[in-house]
Amino acid sequence: MNLDTFITALQEHKIHLNESQIAQFETYFEELVAWNEKVNLTAITEKEEVYVKHFYDSISPSFYFNFNEIQTICDVGAGAGFPSIPIKICFPHLHVTIVDSLKKRIHFLEHLSNTLKLENTTFIHARAEDFGQNKDFRESFDVVTARAVARMSVLSELCLPLTKVNGVFLALKGASAANELAEGKKAIKVLGGEVVKMDTFSLPVEDSERTIYTIKKVKKTHKKYPRKAGTPAKSPIS
Repeated sequence: MNLDTFITALQEHKIHLNESQIAQFETYFEELVAWNEKVNLTAITEKEEVYVKHFYDSISPSFYFNFNEIQTICDVGAGAGFPSIPIKICFPHLHVTIVDSLKKRIHFLEHLSNTLKLENTTFIHARAEDFGQNKDFRESFDVVTARAVARMSVLSELCLPLTKVNGVFLALKGASAANELAEGKKAIKVLGGEVVKMDTFSLPVEDSERTIYTIKKVKKTHKKYPRKAGTPAKSPIS
């Protein structure tokens, strides 16, 4: 997917990038590749692959969820900024908070935000389990999202405690989405969530399957969740 097809593909979903936003994506790619030589950010560095597998894929939740109706988004384990930074570029009004456990990635994101002149972005170096117990952030976000971080049974414990009641947790998943949901249904319920929508599509060009689960936060999460760092992965709610 080259730049022109990227722009056209987004237009088909009623996302119209202006010249400034197009320049931001181009700079994002350049910074990603440059920093990737010293910090392990991604195995995908070919420009056309970055545009489809990182940028387009990250923006895809907006095809099914209206980001114009919310203000705050938290991205758990964003790595090189996916999916929240591409979403932020498309929807500049959003207040974005990214939490990641690796300091080097946080340094990259801070540099990227400054370079792209993004406003209302916050980057926090922390384990998601610890962050979810922070009273300043717990149950405070309109949307919490994660991409390629953990299986649904684990991911729910990292994301739902941060989601405000009546907010949503958007889980971006690949081909194993149905199996993950089956395994994670109990965790979602225990943590106060309810799956309200499932949207499946194929990425352009490479035709790989993607699924986005919209999980509404219907009740407060018990204060014992998330459990201490490492516990959700070792002993998922089941």
